[in-house]
Amino acid sequence: MPESPEVEALARFLGAEASGREIRDVDVLEFRTVKTRGAPPSGLAGRTITGATRHGKHVELVLDDVSLVVSLGRHGWMRWVDPRADSPVGDPAGAVGPAPALATFGLSGDRTLEVTDAGDWVSLGLYVVGDAADVPAVAKLGPDPADPGFTREDFDRALGRRRKQIKAILQEQESLAGIGNAYSDEILHLAKVAPVAHAATLDAEGADRLFEATVATVRGAIEARNGVPIDRLKAEKVAAMRVHGRTGEPCPVCGDTILDLTFSGASAQYCPTCQNGGEPL
Repeated sequence: MPESPEVEALARFLGAEASGREIRDVDVLEFRTVKTRGAPPSGLAGRTITGATRHGKHVELVLDDVSLVVSLGRHGWMRWVDPRADSPVGDPAGAVGPAPALATFGLSGDRTLEVTDAGDWVSLGLYVVGDAADVPAVAKLGPDPADPGFTREDFDRALGRRRKQIKAILQEQESLAGIGNAYSDEILHLAKVAPVAHAATLDAEGADRLFEATVATVRGAIEARNGVPIDRLKAEKVAAMRVHGRTGEPCPVCGDTILDLTFSGASAQYCPTCQNGGEPL
């Protein structure tokens, strides 16, 4: 699942490479991706891209007078096709064959932007709007830990004293924008908090560690992904994980074996020693 560090790198790439290019033609290959039927992507032909930005896990391409917001969903991504290159830029390294393009945008300068989805079901969404906040999921986003203005007060409001698992709150986009399953595991490991712990049970010291871990993990990953080619972002993300996806491997902090936990329809990888006093959950 794309998360804020990788989506931020994608938006920066598009801002640098696509800005100033005119959209010459649009081909939507999967009609279910179009979420604004009254303003289809085909109407973007003839408009010029002026920039790109990120909203949580969504990418906004800013045009002359409208925006194309791409909700990447669970397996969505983008591929940049340059005929001078040996292969398109955008398919993750190690992928088994290219992800199918669900929409393509032919750009001036003989470039093509393809919007892809590698999932078994379509989770990608395309919105043509006057403002990114017109997209319901963007309008509901909570504060973003990557934002320099993100404060401890923002974090405390998001966390609250709810009897809800902290891992779920970290992934709840209405509470905190941009974090998914992988980075929530990394945050909890760094904060030494169990994935099943409830926000209501967290003491002041634990809340301090969790806030610091959230900011450090998200911002550190954004810095680490900056400038990485977009087809390498997934591989770089996987390689940087300490516990997520590392079941059976030694914890890099204490050496205990990283375990997998499935609960409430979710999964987590964690270190029993670092996060639960040495006891498996």
